[in-house]
Amino acid sequence: MGKTLFAQVMEFVPWKNFSRIIGRHGGDAGVKTLSCADLFRIMAFSQLTWRESLRDIEVCLTANRAKLFHMGLKNIPARSTLSDALNQRDWRIYHALAQRLIVRARELYADAPMTVDLDASVYALDATTIDLCLSLFDWAPFRKAKAAIKLHTLLDLRGAIPAFIHISDGQMHEVNVLDFLPIEAGAFYIMDRGYLDFDRLYNMHQAGAFFVTRVKINMNFRRIYSAPVNKDMGIICDQTICLNGFYKSKEYPEFLRRIRFKDAETGQTLVFLTNNTALPATTIAALYKSRWQVELFFKWIKQHLRIKHFLGNSENAVKTQIWCAISTYVLIATIKKELQLKASLYTLLQVLSVSVFEKTEIIVVPRFETVTAG
Repeated sequence: MGKTLFAQVMEFVPWKNFSRIIGRHGGDAGVKTLSCADLFRIMAFSQLTWRESLRDIEVCLTANRAKLFHMGLKNIPARSTLSDALNQRDWRIYHALAQRLIVRARELYADAPMTVDLDASVYALDATTIDLCLSLFDWAPFRKAKAAIKLHTLLDLRGAIPAFIHISDGQMHEVNVLDFLPIEAGAFYIMDRGYLDFDRLYNMHQAGAFFVTRVKINMNFRRIYSAPVNKDMGIICDQTICLNGFYKSKEYPEFLRRIRFKDAETGQTLVFLTNNTALPATTIAALYKSRWQVELFFKWIKQHLRIKHFLGNSENAVKTQIWCAISTYVLIATIKKELQLKASLYTLLQVLSVSVFEKTEIIVVPRFETVTAG
C-alpha cells in the first residue's frame, strides 16, 4: 500500500542527529508520555494541516486514530499533555534541529540562481514583528499596552533559506542583532537604514564582509572623490566619502562609498552606502533591490505557517512552535530540492495540508500544480 505523505516527509528528518540533540539537552529525562520527537511530529503535523488550537489538533488526530501508527505515534496525546510538553520541552532542542536542517538545505541550494549575477554569498537582513496580547505574554513587552516578539532573520538569497534567526521581545532594536550576527568574509549583507550603526558596520568591514544599506538624511560627511557615472542607467552620483565629526570618524575611520540612484520604475531616488569599491554602481543598486526578498519571505511564512496564533503562552511554548514551524518550512524546501520537484513550496504545502494521510508517492505531487493554480 505504500507510506502516507506525512511518513514520507518525516523520512527527511535527520532522526539520528535529532536523537543526539535530545540527549545532549536531556530532553526526554523523566518523560513518560509525548517525547521530544513525538512533539515535533505533532507540531509538524499541525503546521502542515493548519491546526489552530490544541483542541483542533486533538480532534483531527482522533478522527484519524487508525492512521496514527503511520505518523510514528502510539497514542493521541490529551490537550493537557500537549500543553505541558510545549511548556516543558526545551525550545533549544528544536532550535538545534532547525539549524541542522538549515545547514542541509543551504548545501542543496548553494548553486541556486540569484537575481544578481554574483559569485559570492548574499544575505538580506531584516526583522518582522508578531503582535501578542500583553496580559497573556507578559514576558515579551513591546509597548505600554501591547506585547510582541521579533524574528530577526538573515535570509540567504540563494533559495530563500534563513541562515540565521534570532527571536527577541518586541523592545529589542533591530540594530542590536549585528552584535551576534555570524559574519562571513567575502559575503554581502543587505540591510535597510535601521541597521546604520557605523561602529558595528566597521566591525563587519574588518571581518572582510561587505554591506549595502541606505543613508540617513542627517548623515554628516564630506566628498573625497566622484567617479564618472552613466546617468542613463539611473546612477546620479558615485562618490567616495568620509564621515565628519570626531566620534563618527572614530567609529568608521575609513572611506565609504555613497551612490545616489533613481529607480526608473518608481521614480524614487535612493542613496546607498557600502564599503565595496569594486562592483559597478548598478550592481550595488540591484543588490539593495534584492533585499525585498526577505520581506516576501516574512509575508510568505506569516500566510502559510502557524506563527501568528500560538498554542501556549509561555516563552518556551512560543519559541518551540516557531522553531518547529521553521523546521517544517526548511524540511519542505529540502524535499523539493532533493526530489527535484517542480511544484512550488506553496503548492507542496497546499497538497500536504489535505493529503497528509494519503498513500501517494510524494514524487507525483507536481501533477497537482495545475489543479491548485486553477
